[in-house]
Amino acid sequence: MAGALWYKPKPRDANGASVRARAHAEELQAAEEAIAGEVLKRMVELGRPSMSAPHGPDHKWASMRSLRRFVQEDGFSSKATTVVLGLQRCGRMSGPAQQRRENIMTTRRRVLAGAAATVTVPFGAPRIAAAQASPGVTATEIRIGNTMSYSGPVSGLGIQGKTMDAYFRKMNDDGGVAGRRIRFLTYDDGYSPPKTVEQVRRLVEQDQVACLFSNLGTPTNSAVLRYLNQRKVPNLFPSTGADKWSNYQDFPWTIGFPPSYRIEAQLYAKHILAAHPGGRIAILHQNDDFGRDYVHGVRDVLGSKFEEATKVLSYESTDPTIDQQIISLQSNGCQGLVLAVTAKFASMAIRKLHEIGWKPTTCVHYGANSVGVVIQPAGLEKAVGLTTAAYLKDPTDPAWAQDPGMLQWRAFMARYMPDADLTDANSVYGYSAAQAMTQVLQQCGQDASRENIMRQATNLKDVEIPTLLPGIRLNSSPTNYRPIRQMQLQRFNGTTYDRFGTLMEGSIS
Repeated sequence: MAGALWYKPKPRDANGASVRARAHAEELQAAEEAIAGEVLKRMVELGRPSMSAPHGPDHKWASMRSLRRFVQEDGFSSKATTVVLGLQRCGRMSGPAQQRRENIMTTRRRVLAGAAATVTVPFGAPRIAAAQASPGVTATEIRIGNTMSYSGPVSGLGIQGKTMDAYFRKMNDDGGVAGRRIRFLTYDDGYSPPKTVEQVRRLVEQDQVACLFSNLGTPTNSAVLRYLNQRKVPNLFPSTGADKWSNYQDFPWTIGFPPSYRIEAQLYAKHILAAHPGGRIAILHQNDDFGRDYVHGVRDVLGSKFEEATKVLSYESTDPTIDQQIISLQSNGCQGLVLAVTAKFASMAIRKLHEIGWKPTTCVHYGANSVGVVIQPAGLEKAVGLTTAAYLKDPTDPAWAQDPGMLQWRAFMARYMPDADLTDANSVYGYSAAQAMTQVLQQCGQDASRENIMRQATNLKDVEIPTLLPGIRLNSSPTNYRPIRQMQLQRFNGTTYDRFGTLMEGSIS
């Protein structure tokens, strides 16, 4: 017939079925059997019970892509990975889209059914399986994520992340925790909230970390607070004392670590008023939640007198200088000054105060009081009399020269960070926070699920960290998300800090 299209009939068997389709079906069945065998074999090796718990039969293998990732992450042979690819190919070659989907679903159901029917765990065997089924956890490894400012305006704090990484290397050298090595994935966010969002999503969605740990910064952590809580990813011990990390009602998957900035500010306000009864207090703060916590803390103390008794100015973290703010605050006749600033701006403030001859009773944020990072660059003699709060042992304080905890820290630094500055308190912080994270993992034991990680982080009982000041212990509960509540004031003497008074604890209504 003119214009008719000629086509070659598809070869069929005696029953009229497509030979090619039958071949594909046989290939699919063989692939199913191969991967089922590999999966079951591996599950038996790991002591894994039925994969139907705790998240339902489709939890792990919701797609062929996740199945492929599963076999790669859990250490299956290259053969199993090849079979997964074969299953994907079979799905594409087996006719209409609906049929391809049915092929893949059938494959997944057969594998899961075989696993549930075949794999059992003897009574009393370790519950490794619960951890194995959790993101970021295998029989031999746990992945922990972190964002840190290795560049940008607070890059000097990046030593915290480097110290944490070194401490986890030490733990791995010592055999890990509960038989697992710690894989610490730390990414630079440059202290930029949009970059933090990008890096945290990478850690959660691509790297599949078990938890986040000690992400640096208030604005950066604020940018991912809701995301992590909605995803139910533990966000442990952010490197920031913002008071919002204690909000267990609204954000149950985020727990703080350093003392509250708001409580710190209360201590400073009381100290200034004790030295200058009825005096006025100047506040210079970073224009974000970090800085505003100090304003709230001073307001807690002054109450209705806050407006008349204070002068408040702010700066942006990207500002090149704060000289003008210091001059303006001086002109308001304030007797006390609270510096809610980061390290770079603390050095600037110390230099400018000395330059213009203004000598108020000055209190600086505990995260910007490092002798090595803040005071030495500004000039030791210019910081005499500077007051700050402490909860960690200062590495420059001769009182800790033979302290067992600080001797351990120095030995650790000598082996794992030999080129680091031993006058930088940020490395003491990184070391202390990593010890707290290790304590949580030790309490988790074999069950390193996200749920249990969060459960253990909120059940710390009188935990001693040898680099904390004497008398300070970690305590947390499901309704107490501030593990460290006490601080002690200290004053710079030209070489190091002299502690005075007793351990103090503020309160927030």
